[in-house]
Amino acid sequence: MSMLPNRKVYHGVLDEIQNFIVENDLKPGDKLPSERELSEKLQAGRSSIREALRAMELIGVIETRRGEGTYLSKYRPYQTVELLSSFILKQTTKEELLLVKMLLEKEAAKLAYLHIDEEKINTLSVMMDNPSLDSKEKHFAFFCYLMELTNNQLLMRIWGLIDEYSKSFTGNYSKDFYCNLINVYKTKNYSAIESLFKEVKEYDFM
Repeated sequence: MSMLPNRKVYHGVLDEIQNFIVENDLKPGDKLPSERELSEKLQAGRSSIREALRAMELIGVIETRRGEGTYLSKYRPYQTVELLSSFILKQTTKEELLLVKMLLEKEAAKLAYLHIDEEKINTLSVMMDNPSLDSKEKHFAFFCYLMELTNNQLLMRIWGLIDEYSKSFTGNYSKDFYCNLINVYKTKNYSAIESLFKEVKEYDFM
């Protein structure tokens, strides 16, 4: 099994810092311990603590005030998920990543079924007939729209992270797949969604 490229292993420290924030009930505006104190509390090297804090500051989870210290900032609900997921993904095999991506897309297709109507089906058809999009772009547009229809922001966020990270080696399903799924929506045949995804072969998605 092919492993994805490795990076510095400090995602465990990020997890520990997150646990520390939760366990100590820290709120936006609260001050975090210094690097030295975190190193002692979490039994981690100063360099790992520093790298983790830099990553958290980069996406706005924390802010450093010169001469004062590091504080928890106001952040979007999924920023921590976004940060930790990026490190988890880098330790995952391509095969595992693609399988999870397909499972998320299958569940999105099922959830979207509950909100689909003729106008939305037409939107999907127009996407697939758009000559300005290549096959990968059509796949992204198709499932991005289905994710929106699920009304589940966390599902969409996780799928988006995996899609972004796997762009270099992932592809799209077979050409007929999308038309068949659109037809499932047209004929209101919910049970066929599961069967349709079961027919997907690995080479269709690589």
